[in-house]
Amino acid sequence: MYTGTLSFDLLLGDVRSLKEKRSVVRPIVAELRRRYAVSVAEVGDQDLYRRAHIGLAVVSGDTGRLTEVLDQCERWVADRPEVELLSVRRRIHGGEDE
Repeated sequence: MYTGTLSFDLLLGDVRSLKEKRSVVRPIVAELRRRYAVSVAEVGDQDLYRRAHIGLAVVSGDTGRLTEVLDQCERWVADRPEVELLSVRRRIHGGEDE
């Protein structure tokens, strides 16, 4: 079994309140969940209205499929016009990891 995670640090565009932030972040989280069947949530920077930190996790029995899903998710977020992707952190853990 292999697990992979992505951590996205996002800068939001023309957002002036936490309510506007939610209207940008929630659809991104929902679409990642729907499109790629991953576990995803906003995991940080909840009190900053122009920044968002989104965490994503995938479990697979095959590293090739795991990497493919992580790559697709990363490209999809990077292509969103309403956010600027500042950084992505990727981790992959295998069955032999402690």
